[in-house]
Amino acid sequence: MLETLFMGALLLAIMLLLLAGGVWIAMTLAIVGWVGQAFFTNTLPGKNLFSAFWESNASWELAALPLFIWMGEILFRTKLSEEMFEGLRPWLNRVPGRLMHTTILGCGVFGSVSGSSAATCATIAKVALPELKRRGYNEKLAIGSLATAGTLGILIPPSITMVVYAVAADASIIRIFLAGFLPGFLLMLLFSGYIGWWSLRHPDQVPPADPPTTFMEKIRLSGNLIPCALLIVFIVWVLVAGWATATECAAFGVLGSLAIAAYGKSLTWQNFKDGLMGATRTSCMIMFILAGAAFLTKTMAFTGIPRELAEWVDSMHLSPYALIGALVVVYLVLGTALDGISMIVLTSAVVLPMIQKAGFDLVWFGIFVVLLVEIAEVTPPVGFNLFVLQNMTGKDSNVIAKAAIPFFFCLVLCIALITLFPSIVTILPDLVMGKER
Repeated sequence: MLETLFMGALLLAIMLLLLAGGVWIAMTLAIVGWVGQAFFTNTLPGKNLFSAFWESNASWELAALPLFIWMGEILFRTKLSEEMFEGLRPWLNRVPGRLMHTTILGCGVFGSVSGSSAATCATIAKVALPELKRRGYNEKLAIGSLATAGTLGILIPPSITMVVYAVAADASIIRIFLAGFLPGFLLMLLFSGYIGWWSLRHPDQVPPADPPTTFMEKIRLSGNLIPCALLIVFIVWVLVAGWATATECAAFGVLGSLAIAAYGKSLTWQNFKDGLMGATRTSCMIMFILAGAAFLTKTMAFTGIPRELAEWVDSMHLSPYALIGALVVVYLVLGTALDGISMIVLTSAVVLPMIQKAGFDLVWFGIFVVLLVEIAEVTPPVGFNLFVLQNMTGKDSNVIAKAAIPFFFCLVLCIALITLFPSIVTILPDLVMGKER
């Protein structure tokens, strides 16, 4: 056991040294995997490197990843997101907090079709912040809500992060997608609940309500929501009905987004090309990371570190809550230095055997990890949403992180609730697809 601990500590030290030196994450994973196989096993690292890179990317399930990214890019670069915001606005006039809730609802709606936290945050911020500032809403509350609500893009399906986790855990993408709906709605309620509570506590900082709008006017304005709402319903419907796989649903999403944008005359050759190139860059980056992680996973398997760690954790007889508490601390620390996808691929080889050994459901753990990844998106110094809002507002990322603290605790509360009541996560996939044997 001591030899295994030394081996693991040495590989971890090499990884941290390379990351601190600015080496690409994918290259870091591959280098650490090479060192582990070359010095601590009797295998040929070159042969395993080739097979790991091929096997990790030659996956039909992984084909959904670039398609979902492209769908988000299309919506991000056309006026569809602005129409969604305008459709939500008239229904919130009499709710405590009023238009401030559009940040939560807008992120929830756009997140359900984009699958990207950064794209969701940037899109809704670009539309909502100028409007909220013009009407006199509290800027700090608006920025804090946007920083955290933008993370709904990776919790409400379809989600890029969920696809990455499903591939890493060899779990059902559809089950994980279904498992994300109820926690996503719960998190939206928590965010909106805090906004309502804050608005009641500070009525002098909330602008007066707009003039009453007739029901028919609300319906007319809500017509802007219909195209994207139909796209969301269609994707979820064919997915749940079993008429299409997750990859096929992603393809439908791309075609639907292109059709809606073309019908609305907001699709141009330039934003089509920009969206395609943006999706290509992001997809290549993620697949490169997955390939490096697959090679490191092979190394971990050859060295036996995950198995021994799982047995060691099991020998400690930790309660489920103690194990979950320890993992929360680990992921919170990692979140200060790594992005969400890197957190998953860096830890899956070690953590997943522990989770299975402790008897946790892999689908439930996937949502648990996604929520921790959401926290990482708003945790300095590498919180992606902080960088997005810093570029859009000109404010320091630490100022934005401070504004997001109350919503940060909403995320923590959501994690506590799904841990105490795991059926929040598992009930929907079990009802739709039956319990896993």
